[in-house]
Amino acid sequence: MDLGFLTPDPIRLDEANVELCACSIWSDQRPMGGLAGILDWRLGGRLSALFKSGFVTGAKGEALLVPGRPHVPFEKVLVVGLGARAEFDDARFREAVEQLGRRLEGLRVRRCVIELPGRGSDAIEPERAMTLTLEGVGASAEHDAWWVVEPVAAQKRMQTAVDEQRRRSRAI
Repeated sequence: MDLGFLTPDPIRLDEANVELCACSIWSDQRPMGGLAGILDWRLGGRLSALFKSGFVTGAKGEALLVPGRPHVPFEKVLVVGLGARAEFDDARFREAVEQLGRRLEGLRVRRCVIELPGRGSDAIEPERAMTLTLEGVGASAEHDAWWVVEPVAAQKRMQTAVDEQRRRSRAI
C-alpha cells in the first residue's frame, strides 16, 4: 500500500482525487473533532444531525456511510465509531483500523483519504498509529493508496515509522 499525507485543511482535502474519505468519532465527544468535524462543517451539519437524532452514537464498531458530493470532493464519507475516549488503547486502535480496512474492501475502495482512528484528538502517538496501521492492513493487496490526514509535524513522525517498517521488511 502506498501512503501519502494531506494536512487537515479543507482546501487540501478538495485536491484529493479519491472516491471515499474515512474518519472516526468518539461516543462521548461533541462537537466532533478532527477530520469528522471538518467534514461535518462541509456537509452542513449532516453528521451532527444524525448524532442528535440518535441514528449514530459513535459506539465502538459502529459505521456510517453518507454521500459526500457536492459538499466535499468525495463520493462517500465513512465514519467509524470508536466508543468512549477513556477506553481507547492499542487494541481498540487495531480493531478500528482492521474494521476500516474491511469496510473499504467491502465497498471495493482501493484509494482513500483517511484520518487514522483517534488521531484527530491525539489519542495515540503518530508513530505508534502508523506502525499499528502497517502491521494491520499495510500488506493487504486490497488497498492501493491511503492519504493520511495529519498536521505537518505528525506527518514527519509517521514517515519515519513508515521508513523504519520498510527497512525491517526488506531485512527479513
